[in-house]
Amino acid sequence: MALFAVLAVGADRPGIVAAVTGALAEAGANLDDTSMSILHGHFAIAMVVGGSDGLDVAAALAPVAERLDLTVDVRSIPEGTPPTPAGERWSLAVYGADRPGLVASVTEVVADAGANVVDLTTRVVGGPDRPVYAMQLELAVPAQVEPAELAERLQAVAGDLGVDCTLTPADADLL
Repeated sequence: MALFAVLAVGADRPGIVAAVTGALAEAGANLDDTSMSILHGHFAIAMVVGGSDGLDVAAALAPVAERLDLTVDVRSIPEGTPPTPAGERWSLAVYGADRPGLVASVTEVVADAGANVVDLTTRVVGGPDRPVYAMQLELAVPAQVEPAELAERLQAVAGDLGVDCTLTPADADLL
C-alpha cells in the first residue's frame, strides 16, 4: 500500500472537509492521520492518505482544489517510515505574553533535550484588553530523556521569557 502526505490550504468556507475527503474516498484512498484547523480565516489540513500503488492523489484532488481555490501539495511517504516518533507522550502547556521567538525558544529546549514535538497548537486567548498567548504541545520523550530534567530546562527558559509552562504526562485516552 502506498502512503502520501497531503496538505491543503485555502480561504475557509463550509464543505471543504467533505469535498476533500469525499474526493479521496471516491479515488479509493483511506485517511490514516489527519489534522485540520482554521488559522486566521484560512482552512488548513494535513493528512496521511493510504491507497493502492497506482493511486494518483493529486489528480483526485485537482477538481476540488480548483473549485474551492485550495493550494494542495502531495508527497509520497517512503516505505518503512515509522508512523509516530518513539517515546512516552507528555503534554506541555505554555501561557504568557506573546513575543517573537517564543515558540522557537521553547521548542529549542525540547529538541536539545532529545524530545520530539508531535503536535503543536497556538492561540491568542483572553480579551482584546488582556490577550494571552497559549501554546499546547504534545511531546514524544525517549526513555533516555529524564522528564524532570526536561521540565527544569523548560522552567528556566520560561523564566527568561516571562511565561508559565507546565509539563505533565499526556492522557493516553485522548487523540
